[in-house]
Amino acid sequence: MNGWDNQVLAVGAIAVFEGLLLIVLFIWVGTVASKLRKLKTAHHKIVGETGVQGLEEVLHAVHEHLLSLDRKQQEHETTLRQQERRLSVLKGRVGVQRFNAFSETGSDLSFSIAIVNDVQDGVVITGIHGREQTFMYAKPIDKGQSAYLLTPEEKIAISQAMQKE
Repeated sequence: MNGWDNQVLAVGAIAVFEGLLLIVLFIWVGTVASKLRKLKTAHHKIVGETGVQGLEEVLHAVHEHLLSLDRKQQEHETTLRQQERRLSVLKGRVGVQRFNAFSETGSDLSFSIAIVNDVQDGVVITGIHGREQTFMYAKPIDKGQSAYLLTPEEKIAISQAMQKE
C-alpha cells in the first residue's frame, strides 16, 4: 500500500502543479486580454472614424493632409509677401508743414503736404497763401527727389512723412 500512497501523492502533486499552472495561465490570459483591449482602444483613437482599417493607410492619409496644409501655407506666404510689397508702394505716409510765405503779412496759412510711400515715391502739394490770391503747386516725388526744385518747407514735409510708421 505504500507504493499506492506514493502514486497518489505524486498524482496529487502533479494535479496541484497543474492547478497552479492553470491559475497562472488564467492570470496571464487576463493580462493579455486587458492589454489587447487597451491596444484596441489606442488603435481606435488613432484610426478614429476614418473608415480605414490599416495603420499604413491612416498614416498615408495624415501625410497627404500635411502636404496639403504645407501647400496652402506656401500659397499664403506668397500672397502675404505680395501684399507686403504692394502695401509698401502705396502712398500712405503724410507730412504737413505750415509756414508763412510772406513775412510781412498774415500767419502760417501757406502749407506743404507730402504724401509718400516707403521708398519715398509720391507727391508734394504746396499752397502759397497771399492776401489777394492763393497758388497751388504739385510736384512728383521719386525716391525723395523731384525733377522740380523743392523748397525747404517741401523737404521738411517729405522728411516728416518718412518719419511716420
